[in-house]
Amino acid sequence: MSVSLDVTERIKPPRAVFLPFMMGHHFGVPHHKDLQTEIIKTALSRITKAEKSGDIFHFPKTWSEARKEGKKLKVKRQKFGD
Repeated sequence: MSVSLDVTERIKPPRAVFLPFMMGHHFGVPHHKDLQTEIIKTALSRITKAEKSGDIFHFPKTWSEARKEGKKLKVKRQKFGD
């Protein structure tokens, strides 16, 4: 998994998942279990679904989308005391 596409393209790993997130946020925002699960499942699926060596899968969610969802979850947690 990578948040730096240029580095990943240079290194040329056998397979990779590129996450368009901020550095250090490979699993998205805190407490967003659904997103974190989706990222893990996507990464594991690429083990068998990568079509060729050097395959880089671009995760379909942006950092902006993840942050918006995270903010909604934070408000919900505060409201219900989780």
